[in-house]
Amino acid sequence: MLTPESLARLIRDVPGFPAPPVVFKDITTVLTEPGGLADTVDLVEEGLTGIAFDAVASIESRGFVFGSVLAARRRLPLVLLRKPGKLPADKLGEDYALEYGTARIEMHRNSFRPGCRVLVVDDLVATGGSALAACHLIEREGGRVAATSFVIDLLFLGGRRRLEEAGYLVRSVVRVESEG
Repeated sequence: MLTPESLARLIRDVPGFPAPPVVFKDITTVLTEPGGLADTVDLVEEGLTGIAFDAVASIESRGFVFGSVLAARRRLPLVLLRKPGKLPADKLGEDYALEYGTARIEMHRNSFRPGCRVLVVDDLVATGGSALAACHLIEREGGRVAATSFVIDLLFLGGRRRLEEAGYLVRSVVRVESEG
């Protein structure tokens, strides 16, 4: 069984990806570890104790890995938050800033019933842009954000703080204090 500390040791740093000076936190090394995915989702679930939610919204693409397992385990609906051009039906979108540019995520309209308590899941929170965009999309559709949950929290980039200042509950397994 992985602990937050042993999980942190499995995460690989990839300097300069997708562009310098970013140091990418690669979770594929966690996924190739026998039992790594199951243990990581166990750790995510431990952090959600006492938080009620009716659906899981996962952010493309690595958020799909953890969110889909969590939704399946709990037998809850899974809402996919995708990059532009990936969803075929009526959708709404939200633009956001990255540490190395701008991006947009989209969600199908009517992905959940009004008032639904939605958990937002992604592999990592950096500046918080994609998670804030996800929260805004959910609220525009009449949902309530129960919490946001991440495997990795890059505290030095301020995403957790931005989410909390906006009124969202944040949970994470691995907290990284500095880039070094």
